[in-house]
Amino acid sequence: MLPSASALASFRVRSYRFQWPADLATSWAFEMETLILGWYVLVETGSVFLLTVFASLQHIGTLIAPMFGVVGDRIGARNLLCAMRAIYSLLALTVMTLAFTEILTPVYVLVTAGIMGLVRPSDIGMRAALVGETMPPAQLMSAMGIQRTTMDSARIVGALSGAGLVAALGMGPAYVVVASFYAISVLLTLQTGGTERTRKPASGPNTAVRVSPWRELKEGLIYVRRTPQLLAVMCLAFVLNVTAFPQMNGLLPYVAKQIYQADQTWLGYMVAAGASGALIGSLVLSRYGAAIRAARTMVIFSALWFVMLLIFGNTHNPIYGILVFMAAGLMQSIGQIPMAAMILRTTEAQYRARVMGIRMLAIYGNLVGLLIAGPLIAHGGYGLMATLFCTFGLAFIVIITLRWRTHFWHTEALGNRR
Repeated sequence: MLPSASALASFRVRSYRFQWPADLATSWAFEMETLILGWYVLVETGSVFLLTVFASLQHIGTLIAPMFGVVGDRIGARNLLCAMRAIYSLLALTVMTLAFTEILTPVYVLVTAGIMGLVRPSDIGMRAALVGETMPPAQLMSAMGIQRTTMDSARIVGALSGAGLVAALGMGPAYVVVASFYAISVLLTLQTGGTERTRKPASGPNTAVRVSPWRELKEGLIYVRRTPQLLAVMCLAFVLNVTAFPQMNGLLPYVAKQIYQADQTWLGYMVAAGASGALIGSLVLSRYGAAIRAARTMVIFSALWFVMLLIFGNTHNPIYGILVFMAAGLMQSIGQIPMAAMILRTTEAQYRARVMGIRMLAIYGNLVGLLIAGPLIAHGGYGLMATLFCTFGLAFIVIITLRWRTHFWHTEALGNRR
């Protein structure tokens, strides 16, 4: 039997043994799809504005992510994830068919991205909610570290294979692989479920009568507002999504093509480098995460993430840029995993899916950041945009930390308990 301190101890939970490969397949498909379609839009249109529109469309569903959380608390995170991943499969099959029949255009890609964007932002939150339902609290940090490897490894394998498949086989065959990964994820997710922990029912006078979804959503929002460490995390998450994540994801095709004068293969290398750094961070936290103070770690490494992105944004040598981007991925991972674990640890069971849904609402900041970044790049260049975004982000980390220092910095704070 695996010792409780082992990085692999989470796999003793049956649900987790199925959830991890299901999340892995979904993440691989996400990364391949984003890279394939982002490059397609940029090459076919030659417009950085349409590239940012494509990237932004993938996040429009963040506005309804809290309602996904309400549904998750009602029907269970597993059932909701199965339905969401079935939608991914259907959309991938649609793009595959359009590609094989040679009628695919950037318009169809943008429409598909918009539909996908209604559902996809909630996937990460519901994954975390399912981990919270099935995993003992003492193993949450380790479980989230290992769970994060599904996204990090996907950025490596998905990015390199996505670029290579399109270059070697074309859009249609590449999408056969994407659709297959989505189908596998649905089958595996069906095998997950809360057998280790029983979800705590909501208490109060309304437990016998199901209240309206809007009432449940309001209760979740009030719960976050009245819980200082959760409110602080939501503010920090929004700032990171406005300023940091666009540089890590949606704008990379522009950097590869316009700054480094490289092709989609180099784009794959860049994505893989950032993901490799993040994967290292995930593996470290999966083994030693129980020894860290989550809130402090989240603040420190979020700030270091901005420092690395600032250097990356002003580096014009692709080799140096890849090395710096790998360091940025490491900082991102060590900053983000404690954030998720802190939310799960400090949230009451009956609110967990709703709180994770509200947390996903912060991803809407990606859309805001991308739409701001496009005009900034067009008028002042990528370096100016990166400098402004990183300076803004660092300033707000300082403000948020000072405002909620008793919950983010004090060693006795709930978010810093080991």
